[in-house]
Amino acid sequence: MIKVGLIGLGSMGRVHLDIYARLESEGFPIKLVAIYDVDEQKFRGNTQESNVVDLGTAYDLSKINTYTDSELFYQEEMDMVDIALPTYLHDAFTIRSLNKGLHVLCEKPIALDSDSGTAMVEAAAASGKNLMIAHCLRFWPEYEYLKSIIDSEKYGKVRVATFYRGGNVPGWSYENWMLQVDKSGGALVDLHIHDVDMINWLFGKPEAVSALCSEHYDIVSAHFRFSDGKIIHAQADLSLPGEVGFEMSYRVHMDTATLVFQDGKLTVYPADGSSWVYEHEGNLGYYREIKYFAERLRNEEAVITSRPEDSLLALRIVEAERQSSGRGGQFVPIAE
Repeated sequence: MIKVGLIGLGSMGRVHLDIYARLESEGFPIKLVAIYDVDEQKFRGNTQESNVVDLGTAYDLSKINTYTDSELFYQEEMDMVDIALPTYLHDAFTIRSLNKGLHVLCEKPIALDSDSGTAMVEAAAASGKNLMIAHCLRFWPEYEYLKSIIDSEKYGKVRVATFYRGGNVPGWSYENWMLQVDKSGGALVDLHIHDVDMINWLFGKPEAVSALCSEHYDIVSAHFRFSDGKIIHAQADLSLPGEVGFEMSYRVHMDTATLVFQDGKLTVYPADGSSWVYEHEGNLGYYREIKYFAERLRNEEAVITSRPEDSLLALRIVEAERQSSGRGGQFVPIAE
């Protein structure tokens, strides 16, 4: 039985809470034993809003030990912690947990800056415990399918690909930490990094990146340079007015097909034949990433699909984008 402590009960913490409840109901050998959050009101059902997920489910937490004191929380008997805190707290709680001999699943991004992320990777290596950053797109069915098509070259080589993520201003975060660039990094670090990590996963590390960002990094437009000449672009925008809602999408043009993921549906348009819609079992990335990490612990296996080193690379590329934007969009090489 894997005993879990959840750190942070904001919007993503609630998503993870839902998943642990589901895994337990399915008979998976895992149990959420403790939750830590500085805001006691969250233990009483008061939750933040979210532009990404539905937080409508209410839970009876009477059988789970809840803490507003981290020292008491860490006295619990646990095998792993799940960190769903604001970005600027990731490094401190991850390193603290690893040093206590606990495996760590931490929400993305790995950290606010690459120095902090490097310290987390080093702490994991020194502890011998698993650290995984929850880059959920690596477990999202439509993105997994895209990777399988690219790797197999079923439709030839990629010629151009565009990735997009966007939504309304995130005014729902606890004490508005999402709107504070020194705590969240803006859309550049918090949102755009999803697609940066995906580009790395699909195509490998780019040679260089060019980006333009708005003053507060809530709008980002970036191009990634690869030696074979394919054109890769990613855009993020967390300042949209009106009731547009959240969107994540991609369009990938290959030699003999175009793949379009939009409004939660992936359509394949082959050069020869009719278009068709990709279908899957229905489990999304949030569920599948947590189950994957738990299965790795259960089988005493290292994390492969989302290694912390990969997450650190994504953050380093985002930092290069920030440099590029400050230089008027000049290409910035990605160091080895």
